[in-house]
Amino acid sequence: MNAFIAIVRRDLLLAMRHRAEAANPLLFFVIVVALVPLGLNPRRETLELIAPGVFWIGALLATLLSLERMFRSDFDDGSLELMLISPQPLPLIVLAKILAHWLVTGLPLVLAAPPIALLLGLPTSSLAVLLTTLVLGTPTLSAVGAIGVALTVGLRRGGMLLSLLVLPLYIPVLIFAASAVSAADGLPVTGQLYLLGALAVLSFTLAPLAAAAALRISVS
Repeated sequence: MNAFIAIVRRDLLLAMRHRAEAANPLLFFVIVVALVPLGLNPRRETLELIAPGVFWIGALLATLLSLERMFRSDFDDGSLELMLISPQPLPLIVLAKILAHWLVTGLPLVLAAPPIALLLGLPTSSLAVLLTTLVLGTPTLSAVGAIGVALTVGLRRGGMLLSLLVLPLYIPVLIFAASAVSAADGLPVTGQLYLLGALAVLSFTLAPLAAAAALRISVS
């Protein structure tokens, strides 16, 4: 656990030293959510209808924008090779990197969601469901994305390949989360939330193992 906490703390300190780069996903999320309604009918009924999809598309793309730096800087400065040969279990190190990535990228999206939801006219009855889907879904995005980053970390221009690998795996999260928020105003949403929770548990259980194996293949 000391190594786990040290890696999380290290990544958070690096993010604080590069605040502009760390803030890019949040700014991108805010811009996407704010600009999409301007290109459509600004009526309240229209905004309520599109708000869940807009929120989750913005969160998905913002997470995708920040994925590559999860292992890229470590690969460039040689830290990744030291992690591979360290006595600590590599899946535990990967899990720490995933957690740090979510704290830097996913948690700000969750905190920024309530005021933006009010601007889009999302019903207050749907706000709690929106926050729940973000809390359950954004960690899954980080965990699944770690596998794609691990597979492409050794490539100089792996951004396009990373998108092709990760986006299809993000679709279930997008579907269940957006449908839960859309149905929150009068319909039961426990099924979608349970599925999002199951995806989060499954991804945090298996993604570190898969990403660790992918890192050994990419770096070797």
